Amino acid sequence: MKKNQTIPDKIWHFFCSVKLTVYTLVLLATTSIFGTVILQNGMEQEYRRLYGEAFYNLIKVFNLNDMYNAWWFLSLIIILCINIVVCSIERLSITWKIIFPKQIKFNPQRFRKLKNLEIFTVNEDVKSLSGRYKTFLSKTAGKVIKEDTDSGIVLYAERGRWTRIGVYVIHSSILLLFIGALIGGLFGFKANLQLDEGETSDTAFIFKKKMSVNIGFSIKCNDFFVKFYDTGAPEEFRSTLTIIENGKESFTKDIRVNQPLRYKGINIFQSSYGTAQPDSIILDIIRLSDKEVTTKTIKVGQEIQLPEDQGLFKLEGFMPHFDFRGTNLGEAFIGKITQKDGNSFQIALPIKFPTFDKMRKGAFAFVVKEFEQKYYTGLQITKDPGIWYVYSGFILMIIGCWITFFMSHRSYFIEIKKDKDNRSIISISGTTNRNSQGMKLKIQKIVVKLKGK
Repeated sequence: MKKNQTIPDKIWHFFCSVKLTVYTLVLLATTSIFGTVILQNGMEQEYRRLYGEAFYNLIKVFNLNDMYNAWWFLSLIIILCINIVVCSIERLSITWKIIFPKQIKFNPQRFRKLKNLEIFTVNEDVKSLSGRYKTFLSKTAGKVIKEDTDSGIVLYAERGRWTRIGVYVIHSSILLLFIGALIGGLFGFKANLQLDEGETSDTAFIFKKKMSVNIGFSIKCNDFFVKFYDTGAPEEFRSTLTIIENGKESFTKDIRVNQPLRYKGINIFQSSYGTAQPDSIILDIIRLSDKEVTTKTIKVGQEIQLPEDQGLFKLEGFMPHFDFRGTNLGEAFIGKITQKDGNSFQIALPIKFPTFDKMRKGAFAFVVKEFEQKYYTGLQITKDPGIWYVYSGFILMIIGCWITFFMSHRSYFIEIKKDKDNRSIISISGTTNRNSQGMKLKIQKIVVKLKGK
């Protein structure tokens, strides 16, 4: 680098460096290992349990829990994008002159020294061979340039100059992939939404950012259906969703696992389900002294009088997971008993263990006799505005790789000279910017065809 270079020149040469490309790619590949090994987008408790307090603080500082959206990872991608653009511009002028020359020129002496040069003799004069070989070469490669020499003529043709642009197509595809990733990382989101049957919402929650996001329209869960195997494991679960926009229902669709709903760039996936809080239950109140049963219908949040004015009972709510001495007893209703003397305490009524409350000492035991089973649907809602850039990048990548690895710029040279016995000596050779062995075989095939003419 020259000492008198300006700062813009130094910046240009920095980003034009192939070493920068290598170092950036190595850094991206190395740091991606962290994204594979370290849990991504988990809960704080999970990180503390898995990695300990000290390493969790390090994870937070460098955003290793959401590495692919971390500022430093996105910065590496931006640097690589700038590097690709600058390198492409730096070399494009030379390639452009090769692809679109003002005048096509060739050096016969260069072709005469090639290793793939093939020579044979034909018992015909130069003039008669010239016309036939020119027609053959034009069909093989395109426009033919004919030049006279002291001892005969030379024919030159080429095809595929434009294929040298294949590497730039690949560069463009990589840029589109990175741009798509950047747009998705900066402006996309992955959120969750929990809807009870009959419930409507236009807001999802992004757990990793601990913030809500308005998705631009409302989703209503009309119905949820779940089918179980004999073992009790879910065989299929399905949500019937209605999209509501500007207060009007747009359409209704069933979604299942791997069968999402897509609308205006938003993807709605069926991810989970669970038991929702029922509106009311039918409760048996058993007097333990004589086993007399009083049946009551009670709503969540309602408070009722116990028999013989023994106090009050309030149905406080519903828990999908009730833990009793370290054991998960599953779904349970939570109640509150207020005694005549004013003392109060909570009780749990696990659905799977209806006699659970009978273990408690007291005047009454409570058993959930019946309730309407309701479910909520767990939806994962994603938006990735960069996805079409990624798709375009993949398409361009395929096209660029096809051009780069399966097509080439080929030049063909045929020289016809007259010898002392009035015969014609034919010399054939060719060049290519890749796959020289393939070019040698091509020349041999041309020789066979010309000998047969």
